[in-house]
Formats: sequence, C-alpha cells, structure tokens
Amino acid sequence: MAAKQLSLKANMLWNSFGSLTNLACQWLVTILIVRMGSGYEAAGIFSLAMSVYNIFAPIGQYRMYTYQVTDVENENTTGEYLSFRFITNGVALFLCMTYAVVTCDSSALNAILLYAVYKSVCLVLDVFHACDQRNHRMDYIGQSLALQGVASLLSFIAIFAYSASLEWSIVAMTLSVVVIGIVYDWPRVRQFGPISLGISISKVRHLVFRCFPIVLASIAAAAALSIPRQFLAVIHGDAALGIYAAAAAPVALIQTGASYIYNPLLGYFSERYANQDKAGFTALLSKATAGIVVLGLVCSLGVMMLGEPVLVLVYGSKMSGFGYLLFPLVLLSLVTGYMWFINDLLMAIRNFRATFLGNMVALALSIVCLPFIFKLEMTGVTLACIASSLGGTVFMLCSLLIQLRTYWGS
Repeated sequence: MAAKQLSLKANMLWNSFGSLTNLACQWLVTILIVRMGSGYEAAGIFSLAMSVYNIFAPIGQYRMYTYQVTDVENENTTGEYLSFRFITNGVALFLCMTYAVVTCDSSALNAILLYAVYKSVCLVLDVFHACDQRNHRMDYIGQSLALQGVASLLSFIAIFAYSASLEWSIVAMTLSVVVIGIVYDWPRVRQFGPISLGISISKVRHLVFRCFPIVLASIAAAAALSIPRQFLAVIHGDAALGIYAAAAAPVALIQTGASYIYNPLLGYFSERYANQDKAGFTALLSKATAGIVVLGLVCSLGVMMLGEPVLVLVYGSKMSGFGYLLFPLVLLSLVTGYMWFINDLLMAIRNFRATFLGNMVALALSIVCLPFIFKLEMTGVTLACIASSLGGTVFMLCSLLIQLRTYWGS
C-alpha cells in the first residue's frame, strides 16, 4: 500500500534539500579533480566529457520528466515511461559517442563514454522520481538525490585518491548510483504499483513525434544563451569569455533556485487544470511568481552588498573590477528562471506549440541582439540574453493567458 501523501510545503522542502545537496556534491567533484590531481589533465577531460554529453542530454531526457509528472490522464504506465527512457538514452549515447569519435582526442573517449553512462543511469532514476512526484512523495526524491550526490562524491574521492584514474572514479560513481537505485528507489516506487518493462511501437512513435517540438524548444533555449557567449569569444577573445563565465557561474544558481520553487508544483497545476479549478490554478500561479520575485530581490540585495568581494574571494584578485557584471546577471537569471517556469507550465497543460514558438522567439532575439556585444562586450552578452529571455517569456505568458481564458470561458 502506498504511503500517505505529503503536503505541498513538505514536498517543496524535501525537493530543495535533495537538489541542493546533489548540486553541491557535483560541484565539489569538479573542484576535487583539480585539487587531488597532479595537473589539470583530468579536470580538462572531465569538463570535456560533461560538455560533450550535455549536447545530447536533451535527447536522453526528451522532456519526459515534466510530461510524466503532468500525465493526469494516465496515458502511459511507469513501466512504459521507463522503457521509453531506455530508448532515448540509447539514442543519446550513440550520438554522443559518434560525435566524440569525430571531434575529440582518442585519449578522452573512455571518460566521455563512462560519464555518459553515469548520467544515463541518473536519468533512469528520474523516471522513478517522476512517479514519486505524481504521488506527492517528494521526500523520496530529495533523499535519493542527496544519497546520489554524497555517494558519488565519496566514491570519487576514494577511487581517485587511490588510483588517480578518472575513468575508474567515474565507474565508482556510476555503481554507487546504481546501488542507490536498487536499494532505495526501487522499493519505494513499487509502493505506487507494479512496474513492467515494455512499450508498444505505436506509443513510442506517439511520444517521439508529440514531444519532438518541446525537445527542439529546449535545444533552442540552450542555444539562445550559448550563442552570445560564443560570439563574445570570437569578437573579444577567450579571456573575456573566461571572465564572464566566472562571474556568471554563481549567479546561475538563481535559475536553479527558481526551479526548486516551481518544479514541485507542476503536478498540482495539471490536476487543477484538469479539474477546471480556476481559483486553485490562479493561486498556485501567483504563489510561484511571488516566490521567484522574492528570490530575485534577495539575490539582488546580496549582490549589491557582497558581489565583488565574493568574486575576489572565490577566484582571486584577477576578478577585481568586474563586480559591475553581477547585477545584470542576477536580472538575467531571474528572467530566465521565470521563462523556464512558464515553459514548463505550458507543457503541464499540453500547449507544446506555444512552448516551441516561444523558445524560437527567444533564439531569434538572441541572434538579433548580437551587435550589442561589439560595443558593450561582456555586458552586451547579458543584455542580449535578457532581451531574448524577456521576448520568450512575454510570448509564452500571453499564450498561457489566452489558453486559460479560452479554457475557462472568461
């Protein structure tokens, strides 16, 4: 028998705890590779492995987490979602390694393959987590994510300290996540019903074609933020991009924080929409928007008070004088976080067309605004991305309001 559902507040707290713990552990791994290694080679290969896999991660994910969480009509079983994830993971792995063989040095191929397998295992557990969220038990998700992060970190430290082998360290991280999946996640997800592997060709075809626009949308959203950075490197050099990336890295956590606010709400949004609960849906929308705004205000105050000193503390005196980059970056992270929220909300109510078009608007504006970078350099990158995210947000928000007004008839 399934365990009792948790309150919305408890679900949000558990999700935030687990996600933050996992994120911190992943960050520590990237730091420890440099600290524990004899040089920068292992850190460079690990960074390359992450970058190469991230190109194809949207194919492995195929936006199925949000789709599964908001599947209030029970279109597919957990077993069918799991089977589909194995298919998309396989395609992503194949494309990732094909790309790596063509573009990367052979010495990095083993690490790239092993890291891709590691992330693929994490994506398999995401299917279990989506089932947990559907049943309002995000304490299971938070605990699993925290365990995955800590186990990955400790296994990496143990093996890398003993062998100095990046490849064996990634293998240890992968095995630790597999063990957590078997020992912790599997018994808990089984509380919500039996899970049988298998999915029909017709369902695979349906999911592939139905969700392909939102996969393209996620790629467009990533490109809208990446292209201005690449343009900065081309026009003003790699050093300028390095400074900009260093300033942007801690601020980007605001976007992650925004997702912790709204992600636990997606299932509730779908339920209220399906039940035509206008008051409940509107209340959730107001609360999520207010939460993201408050997050932005708090972070803005923090940047104004501590911005540049923290940059210098983390990166050294070479970042002195670049504090001016931070406030626009906070605004960018806030706007981008809200765009992600509206994007996922449109997915929750199955308006894939607006999601696709909104992200294409963001990509187009990002390209149109590239001339900002000629004169404003690093600030121009931020302004181009802000214009891009604002345009995408406005388009998708208008689409959302039109759909809600039509659906509710007022």
